[in-house]
Amino acid sequence: MKKIFIALLLSCFSCVVNAADAKWITVNDKNVNDTSTWTAFQKDIVLTKKPAKMMARIACDSKYWLWINGKLVVFEGELKRGPKPQATYYDEVDLAPALSKGRNKVSVLVLYFGKSSFSHISSGKAGLIIDADNDAFDTNASWLSRLHPAYGIASGRIPNFRLSESNVLFDANKDMQNWQNADVKAKYGFEASVEMGAWGAAPWGELMKRPTPMFKDYGVKPVAYEIHKGMKRDTLIARLPGNLQITPILDITDEKGNQLIDIWTNHSHFAGTWNVRAQYITRKGNQQYESLGWMNGEQILLFLPKGITVNSLSYRQTGYDTYAEGTFKSDNDFWNLFWQKALNTLYVNMRDTYTDCPERERAQWWGDEVTLTGEAFYSYSPSAALLMRKGMYELCYWQHPNGVIMAPVPGNHDNELPSQMLAAVSTYGFWNYYMNTADEATIKDLYPAVKRYLATYGTDANGFTSNRPTAGWPWGDWGENRDIRLIFSAWHYMALHSAANMADLLGFKDDADNYRRIMAGVKKGFNDYWNGYCYRYPEYMGATDERAQALAVVAGIADADKYEAIAKVLKSQVFCSPYIEKYVLEAYFKMGKGAEGMERAQKRLKAMVESKNYPTLWEHWTGEDVNFKNGSSNHAWSGGALTVIAQNLMGVAPIEAGYRKFVVDPQYVVFKNVDLTIPTIKGMVKAGFKKSDAGLTMTVGVPKGSQSLTYIPSSNVQKITVDGKPLKEKQIAERKEGKVGVWLSAGDHTLEVKN
Repeated sequence: MKKIFIALLLSCFSCVVNAADAKWITVNDKNVNDTSTWTAFQKDIVLTKKPAKMMARIACDSKYWLWINGKLVVFEGELKRGPKPQATYYDEVDLAPALSKGRNKVSVLVLYFGKSSFSHISSGKAGLIIDADNDAFDTNASWLSRLHPAYGIASGRIPNFRLSESNVLFDANKDMQNWQNADVKAKYGFEASVEMGAWGAAPWGELMKRPTPMFKDYGVKPVAYEIHKGMKRDTLIARLPGNLQITPILDITDEKGNQLIDIWTNHSHFAGTWNVRAQYITRKGNQQYESLGWMNGEQILLFLPKGITVNSLSYRQTGYDTYAEGTFKSDNDFWNLFWQKALNTLYVNMRDTYTDCPERERAQWWGDEVTLTGEAFYSYSPSAALLMRKGMYELCYWQHPNGVIMAPVPGNHDNELPSQMLAAVSTYGFWNYYMNTADEATIKDLYPAVKRYLATYGTDANGFTSNRPTAGWPWGDWGENRDIRLIFSAWHYMALHSAANMADLLGFKDDADNYRRIMAGVKKGFNDYWNGYCYRYPEYMGATDERAQALAVVAGIADADKYEAIAKVLKSQVFCSPYIEKYVLEAYFKMGKGAEGMERAQKRLKAMVESKNYPTLWEHWTGEDVNFKNGSSNHAWSGGALTVIAQNLMGVAPIEAGYRKFVVDPQYVVFKNVDLTIPTIKGMVKAGFKKSDAGLTMTVGVPKGSQSLTYIPSSNVQKITVDGKPLKEKQIAERKEGKVGVWLSAGDHTLEVKN
């Protein structure tokens, strides 16, 4: 995964391709641009020898599946459209492993969504283009095509407006069986394709290289099921090993034929929202069918007419190509379970983009993405950072001429949520990406957009962040008692801090000075609203908002003399959603009250962590008790405590970008025995501690090419050993608050403090 990250990071986000011979092609059918059409393409290509390598650059609107000689080579290629206005992504695929000397039959099935959504902008035309190292593979009129007659749109409720996907109907009586291996012109009436333009032609526009790996195919796996008999139909329930992104695969026998099977997951209709499902019309006899178009859930549900025999049921899991490389293990069962559920929730929300939830929206809301990416840097392999990088570019490419940025993009570019947009470019967003990746080139590319966006914010005579009446959605969090002006101002401060860091990195001293001058004014203006007990904006009429207090702490607006008062507010006020609870918990740690913060977080997370029915975390605090009327059951923003445990409780964070140097400075609360490993671009970082009557043992693993500033909690140096040797005064790099800091080089280290 580290190699994937580096290879894709070094490749250009937008690459120039000399594709003069390749043409966009489509089928000669007036219905091809209807909603949810499926077009089959094929060409026979003769090779004089098997190539060692044969790269093909493939783009379409909207998704494709590719076979060579009947073997599946790409399962769901292409990213959802809209890297920037009037642009489309393309994949780069090496076809050589599947090719043979002699005749090769290349077949491509293209799904055209035919509608825009919160995560996809339709070009308005179905099309396919392939530009390959060998011109024989280039798409043009020599390719044969036709609309696949078996595909249609399922009857009944359609997916909610946020989704570009339609419910897939497949009629097996109209199927072109084994068309990927057939003489399609003679057997199925394929005709010459229609050419529509060269590489870069409208309406697909500029073609930009896919900046993330191809989706990972975990293969086909059988699943056990039970069938519940009904009066008219039977219900099959198959329980999956988690909340997964899957395509169901049916093996059935129907002696009657022409019967309709409904294919759902338990999330096809969830929390009052209609999401994706599918239908299959049987033919007579034995048949197998894979329902393309992924769904997610913990269960596959089939609603079966009488007389159908299910021989077996399988599923194909696919997803973003990353894995939970990091580990966490402690002596606390609750937080062990929380960690696993956070990982589950994070992964099911990664695919074309980071998403808020995988069934209802599949949308790149940046408030969610900031939280998700923070978690990923402490748990998933480095390729996950490429998905964040993709989102950063998209956010900036869709920036309005007036400087405003909006999300989710590409689908919702006309409605600003200032708090989320500021979070995106803040120290928790863009700057956190840089600190974990050392990707200066991306920061250089995107800094002008950040600068233009922050220029749209003003301050009043007292330095406080001005009101933003033009904001389309002045959202600060779900729930009641939101002191919005303070919430916005705290995020503004953190965005300015991030921009100042970027300006320093890029050598823009005047910009950095200006950002810090504005920061000073915002901090002063914010502190003008301190009343001795809490921060409170004068025009705000609700109960004291703990969000504003917590954000003031984590931003660095609130000084230590206010911590005791703020801690009292955080103890008494519990209005925020799981999204902001992450920052509340972090504020507790920053104030030196981590144990109190973990106690509050555990109480609030208890229902979702201890749920036996859902292996993921919820959007809101209430869930099963109200049948999820208030949101999804797989919302990764609820996993923010994962980041806080790693970064604040275990005290691991980069000091220099890319973990060239990092700190280990634990707060010894909640756990007596804990071990953490973190995947970084330098390699695995390890941190752990064990407390006993005899003293404290710390373990620290430093990857090659890195150094760790590790703090040991003791004022008596004579009681400390490092790798079995007494600590010497000359080894101490820093002293603070009853701790000594030492630099550790690459390798595994053991530090002990004797009581």
